[in-house]
Amino acid sequence: MKALQLVDSIPRYLITKAIGAVYRPAFWGPLAMLRYREAPEPVLPGPQWVKIRTRYGGICGSDVHTVLSEDSPMLSAFTSFPFTLGHENVGVIAEVGSAVEGFEKGDRVVVEPLLPCATRGIEEPCEFCQRGEYQLCQNFATGRLAPGLTIGNGAVTGGSWSPFFAAHRSQLFPVPKEVSDENAVMVDAFCSALHPVTRNLPHDEDTILVMGAGVIGLCVVAALRACGSRARVVVVARYPFQAAMANRLGADEVIEGQKGDLFEYVAQMTGGKLYRPLLGKRALVGGADLIYECVGSDESIDNSLRLVRSGGKVVLVGLASTPKRVDWTSIWLKELTIKGSFCYGIESIQGRRTRAFQQALEWMAEGKLDLEPLVTHRFRLDDYKKAIATTIHKGRYRVIKSVFTFD
Repeated sequence: MKALQLVDSIPRYLITKAIGAVYRPAFWGPLAMLRYREAPEPVLPGPQWVKIRTRYGGICGSDVHTVLSEDSPMLSAFTSFPFTLGHENVGVIAEVGSAVEGFEKGDRVVVEPLLPCATRGIEEPCEFCQRGEYQLCQNFATGRLAPGLTIGNGAVTGGSWSPFFAAHRSQLFPVPKEVSDENAVMVDAFCSALHPVTRNLPHDEDTILVMGAGVIGLCVVAALRACGSRARVVVVARYPFQAAMANRLGADEVIEGQKGDLFEYVAQMTGGKLYRPLLGKRALVGGADLIYECVGSDESIDNSLRLVRSGGKVVLVGLASTPKRVDWTSIWLKELTIKGSFCYGIESIQGRRTRAFQQALEWMAEGKLDLEPLVTHRFRLDDYKKAIATTIHKGRYRVIKSVFTFD
């Protein structure tokens, strides 16, 4: 089968980093670490595994960071090469291991991509897996599988940027007949937003900022409303099409980041006061009660620290890796709480503890959550160069979520 894989080649890495700084297409060109090539279909690692025939493989922002060699080198400790990219998915079971119960060939499923203790054959799960905090598993680089945080960044399971990949029984969630493939492929992105929302749910009287209206920022808005939050939700969007979608999903207000004065707007809406230092950005006394930072850029993180009130909280949802131009002064000056967020686990939602994927699929089946409109672009796998270029230039092409399609 054909697959999009990343190979471990220091020369390719150095060459494309140098050329890619001035010519982005180098990252998917002939010298890149990304290779479109023949690969064997994944073999089931054990009797509790199944093989999935991919219908949609989502193109996540984390995948784009990987293609552009923007990930921290730290993550390579939890990666094994070569690996087939793609963790967002919806597909149909094509082969069933002998010890798998509850699923049959032909079942439509989504796969929770994390590869914690249960998938690795570890008989005594780590303390985090025992309490359902799978995203904090201590064994992502040990056990019977090669290192890998998720499907799509390890050498054994494959990924959804190919026609087939493997999944453990514990990762499978049946897709209700009421849920479209377009909604199903959005489950992973939504749950990556649901997790920081449930762990940092605002009070109804709070004013919150969602910095960024890409897929995750929009899903944060959807997650807040699905969880019943009545907080004042203000979204900072870069493009008009993102602003329109934020309003559709339940934002109270949207600030288009390229228009007007963001600092002045936040000061006015929160009753804060701006002060101008000798150099640099203004300082805000007052501000939002809680900020979900969903971009991961230096500017967005820096602005978030400045725009939150004293004693407030900033939740880092965007994939920040090595920010270099962030002024950390606000953290101690305002005594801020900074929280990180990675993937999802068992969440507490309105008094019920449930796995995030299960909750998302239930809401979709009930009609309470509809993310199908976020899937804006579809590509065949052999058109991967156009797919990546289009996804990177989301403003030009009005991209929210792009996917590879295999049917």
